[in-house]
Parts: sequence; structure tokens; C-alpha cells
Amino acid sequence: MAKGHPRGSAERALIRSAELMGWALGGIEREIVETRNRLAALTAQAAKLRKQAGRKTATAAATTAAPKTASRRRKRRMSAEGRKRIAEAAKRRWAAWRADNKGGKS
Repeated sequence: MAKGHPRGSAERALIRSAELMGWALGGIEREIVETRNRLAALTAQAAKLRKQAGRKTATAAATTAAPKTASRRRKRRMSAEGRKRIAEAAKRRWAAWRADNKGGKS
């Protein structure tokens, strides 16, 4: 340890680290807000250009709604026949496991 430089406590280091992380998060959140504002401005500009070109603005609404629905995955449905086949296969596997392990235990 060097003279004149007292070692800081672990608690103080954690507080300092949390403080730095808070600043970083604040900066990231500001960037997100600025990016959203730029996106809104660009979307408005694109709608204006579409209007000048003679296209309907409904296409702009469709393009902004697409990312929301695209991020959601459709729920897959399994048929009753598929569920039955899986259940039967599982029962066969468990029966085989029980038969193999019957003699070793008890």
C-alpha cells in the first residue's frame, strides 16, 4: 500500500460503482429518448413525402404497426392426436425405465 493513499472500503467502492452505473443508465435512457424523437421526426417526414408523391398515409400507419405485431410470436397449437402420441411415448419410456431400475432399488 502506497503512503498517502488510504485504501477505500469495499462498501465505498460499491457505492461508487452503483453511482457510475446510474450515470451510465441515465445516459442510455437519454439516447433512447433522442432516438425515438428522431424516429418520430423521420416517420413524419416520410409520411409527408408519401403524401407529396400521391401515396396514402395508411401505408405509413401499417409500417409503424408492423414491428409491434412482428415481435409477438404466434402460439402453436398441438392437435389432440399429437398430444396422445407424445403421452403414449412418455408412458412407454417410463415403463422401460421402471423395468430397468426395478431390481436395483428396495
